[in-house]
Order: sequence, then structure tokens, then C-alpha cells
Amino acid sequence: VDTPPDSTLYRRVAEALSGVVLEDPAWTEETAAALEPHRARISWDAPIHSVADIEACPFAPRVINLKPSRFGTLERLCAAYDYCARHGIKVYGGGQFELDVGRLQIQTLASLFHADAPNDVSPAAYHDPTDPTVLAASPLAPRPGDEPGFAASWP
Repeated sequence: VDTPPDSTLYRRVAEALSGVVLEDPAWTEETAAALEPHRARISWDAPIHSVADIEACPFAPRVINLKPSRFGTLERLCAAYDYCARHGIKVYGGGQFELDVGRLQIQTLASLFHADAPNDVSPAAYHDPTDPTVLAASPLAPRPGDEPGFAASWP
């Protein structure tokens, strides 16, 4: 949503929601002053497409949302994961309408690189309140016999 940044609102939200990550705030002189005490909880998402974008953040982030579909190639995505690991940046993930094999791929990446972090790419069964199946909790270990790489179909 493209709304003008409001430093008073930013401050109020940051103070009221003290345990949450604040994603993609507009960074201006006014909002920077309001958010300075909450800097450790600020994350970037939409502007991140490469390592260069991470380096271009207004300050070194402590946490970041990496959406694989924004990176173009697996090589660029893995470079970002590597950069974050080397710089102590926690990673969490998100999807962008991935379907079929793409959904499995993003779930595989999340389970490999940030299984213990928040994400919105878990299998749909985890969100079905009527399903009595007991599902395993993250992080999940790879099962013996699983094929390496990205599967071409659902397991």
C-alpha cells in the first residue's frame, strides 16, 4: 500500500507491537528518528532482489525476508542466503503465489535455510483446522530416500 510515511504512526505501532518484526518501513529522516529504538526489529522484503539490495539497506539489518521468486536465479538466491549467514542476518521466508511444483520448491528452500523461522510457505495441511492429522513440527529433517534437488511433482 502506498501511503505517505507517518512517523507518529510508525512510533505508535512499534511501541504497541513490541514483539513483532516491522517490515518495509518507509525510511525518511522523520521515520528513522521514530524507529531508531526499534531498529533490531526492522526487516526488508519488497526491495530485496540481490545481495546488492541487502547491502543498500539504510542500515545493516538483523533480520530479512528473502522471497525466492524475486531473485531470478537459484545462484543469486543462494548468494543472498550465504551473505546473510556470513553477516549474522536472520532470514525468514515468504511466498508470492507459487503453485504446484513452485510451492514445493519454496517449501524445500524454507526447510533448508530457515526452518525455525517464521514463514508463510508451510504445507497447506498445517493450516487446516479440520484435519485431525498430527503433523511434525519444524525444523524437519530430510527423510532417507528423499530425492536431492527440486522434485517435479508432489510427494
